[in-house]
Amino acid sequence: MSTCPESGEQDRSRRALVVVDTQNDFCEGGSLAVAGGLAVAARVKELLGTDHGYDLVVATRDHHIDPGSHFSSHPDYVDSWPPHCVAGTEGAELAPPLAVDDFDAVFDKGEYAAAYSGFEGHDAEGTGLGAWLGAHGVGQVDLCGIATDYCVRATALDAAAAGLSPVVLVGLTAAVAPERVGDTLDAWRSGGVTVREG
Repeated sequence: MSTCPESGEQDRSRRALVVVDTQNDFCEGGSLAVAGGLAVAARVKELLGTDHGYDLVVATRDHHIDPGSHFSSHPDYVDSWPPHCVAGTEGAELAPPLAVDDFDAVFDKGEYAAAYSGFEGHDAEGTGLGAWLGAHGVGQVDLCGIATDYCVRATALDAAAAGLSPVVLVGLTAAVAPERVGDTLDAWRSGGVTVREG
């Protein structure tokens, strides 16, 4: 893992990988399992074990306490969902073989809101993802993780809005509704997000 450049050297030329919500509850056996989630975790771990070329690698996590109508006993699986990634539970932890030590920082989101985008998250010191990337001289991000059509989608669009030239490694994602991923790809392309198989 990389360290922060010295003050004055932050020229926004650094490149980061953002691993979105690759957590136990979103993988097979979890409370809101996405088909292919465990495979995504394994492939991301494999990538991190190579000379991947990223200056920094960060993760986001759902970290719900009381997110209101985001949780429902009668979910519609569009805007409301079964309880998942509850703070302090195993379901909220990164899915093996991934571990916190694999990352330069981890950003938790959604304590009291739905919070689909990783840019709504903050690290243990309370720094938001966007501010952290800026402080570390990051000017471009690649993204992967779960789920393609929800949290990866929202995080990538926010990265584009922040001027971070995002690239989604779509082969390292898993979708809630694979048959509707075309809508997400269209939204990314129109929103300034590049899509690569990865």
